[in-house]
Amino acid sequence: MIVKVLVVLSLVGALPLLGVAFVGQSLTPYLEFPPQTRSVEHAAFSWPMFVGLVFLIVLTVLPIMLRVMRSAVSCREPVRPFAFPWWGWLGAGLTGCSWVLAWNRFPWFSAFQSHTFTPLWLGYVLLVNGWTFRRTGRCILVERPGFFLGLFPASAAFWWCFEYLNRFVQNWYYVGAQALTPWEYVLHATIPFSTVLPAVLSTMELLASVPHLRAGLDQLPSVRWPRPIGTGWALLMVAGAGLAGIGIWPDRLFPLVWVAPLLLITAIQMIAGEETIFSRLGHGDGTSLWLAAIAALICGLCWEMWNYKSLAHWEYAIPSVHRFKLFEMPLLGYAGYLPFGLECLAVTLLLFPGPYRELMTSFSRVGVAPREDEHRPAAGGDMIEKETDVAKGVGYFRVCVFSASSSATRRMSSDKT
Repeated sequence: MIVKVLVVLSLVGALPLLGVAFVGQSLTPYLEFPPQTRSVEHAAFSWPMFVGLVFLIVLTVLPIMLRVMRSAVSCREPVRPFAFPWWGWLGAGLTGCSWVLAWNRFPWFSAFQSHTFTPLWLGYVLLVNGWTFRRTGRCILVERPGFFLGLFPASAAFWWCFEYLNRFVQNWYYVGAQALTPWEYVLHATIPFSTVLPAVLSTMELLASVPHLRAGLDQLPSVRWPRPIGTGWALLMVAGAGLAGIGIWPDRLFPLVWVAPLLLITAIQMIAGEETIFSRLGHGDGTSLWLAAIAALICGLCWEMWNYKSLAHWEYAIPSVHRFKLFEMPLLGYAGYLPFGLECLAVTLLLFPGPYRELMTSFSRVGVAPREDEHRPAAGGDMIEKETDVAKGVGYFRVCVFSASSSATRRMSSDKT
């Protein structure tokens, strides 16, 4: 797994630079840190491009929505006997207070005004997990705390990759923050970045508890690749060309920032003969893909909304479609959150294959109240389970920063068994 992660990071890091070098441009603006130079000249708004992308999005999403709507008619909501947990109320209070502080400029809060993003999203994560627990009696925070904690460092590394790729397309930039040294920038950015994966996966689990939102998606026609290894190599070449291409034609290929890394991870997994996030389509089950895409879109709407009036925030410069803004984001820009949700899912499978499979399996039983003996472990079992989860969380953190050896990973996997 560590080898695959290193291969992905190496290709993501090197290929855009090769594209820039291929056209004879200087690499300096793309390597400066903190990033400040804006050297990409973006194309003006284009109605043909806008209409074409709208048609492509509708053609992709509308059939899925119609299938869900037709199948949802016969769905029934199961009884929900669980109380809303206290930490869910804590998350609601933290989100509400942070929202007020983010959108106002209280003099007594001026020293902390640019640091409201993290408490906002920590509150959101607690609130969503509490809501899921209220509906199902389960959530990743309670059932898989080690995995949940491991998502935070993984999320930080994950989003830093997109910050790097953005240096080539320069579709977003940050304003309102004070000048920072490189180490200050790393610290101030890494902490907020760590909330991305927990937010998306927690939202995904909440959506899975609503039968109407996923109805009919586990009974799709089976889709199988006849030659998965050959297909993997083909995807690898397409992903590699896309990553190099954003360094050559950033104004035309900017959407590949949200597609190429997904294809790259999928290609490497297919070549290795391993499961991908698309493997369940072979059994006619597209539930997880739909839920991940919608979860990222919901988080995206919250990201953009809370970003809108914050002091330290980001703005956009998107070529050809920069019009009809909802908050700071142009309307069509929200479509990028759909493949981003799949990337969140792919990175989870890449870094946490065991918890990923458990999460996917749980989607077949969410919404059903557990039996009393299933929900309450035997005496002493709870303590042992918590200790095991803490150990797993430490192991996940080491994997994310690439400091664990492969033998340690195997031992942790065998201990879990």
